[in-house]
Amino acid sequence: MKSVTAFFTCAFAASAYLAASNCANAATFTTSFDCAKATLSVEKLICRDAQLAQMDVELNRLYRLSLTDEHSVPLPDKVMIDQQFWVDERNQCASAADPRSCIIGAYAERAHRLRQGSAIVRTKDPDRLTEGPLTFRCQGLNALLAATFYNTRPAVVYLSWARSSVTLNQVPSDSGSRYTGKDSLGPYSFWQDGNLVLFQKPGAGAINCTAEPVG
Repeated sequence: MKSVTAFFTCAFAASAYLAASNCANAATFTTSFDCAKATLSVEKLICRDAQLAQMDVELNRLYRLSLTDEHSVPLPDKVMIDQQFWVDERNQCASAADPRSCIIGAYAERAHRLRQGSAIVRTKDPDRLTEGPLTFRCQGLNALLAATFYNTRPAVVYLSWARSSVTLNQVPSDSGSRYTGKDSLGPYSFWQDGNLVLFQKPGAGAINCTAEPVG
């Protein structure tokens, strides 16, 4: 993992606004790759974005743990192959209408897959930024809802049920944790406050969900 330090030359900027803008553009965050050697637009975006950089470092941690698990599903050799395919797919976000959202979704889904497939990856590392998958049984939903959380700033949740999935971003809430987002079908929301969980799909009302026992 490479740490690249940002150097700022903003003291003599013509205005406070210009100074802030120049500093933001100059910042480079810690990632799993060397930002000084980044050539792809997706890599450069990750290097400039605190949330994406956090997701990248955490995913690299999960990936390295998965390679130590002889019982992972798939096995470590296949995990390595899958990871390279995933990197190629992530880099294709450069051509997406919203590259940043595409990258967030790619990291969220990959973290879900890695955590789902390995008990070692799910270990309670105090520095971890991911949790789950947690499983919920929701009224009226004919499949269990799996949720993997990325505790970045802002946080992200990846939800998967049946053959559907969506990545939602945390938004301000008066109580609990609320996540929203949308896909081609429309808007979604997921809200959790202790044991109370509500999930809402496009064109439908919110439904109550109950956490399934872990293990």
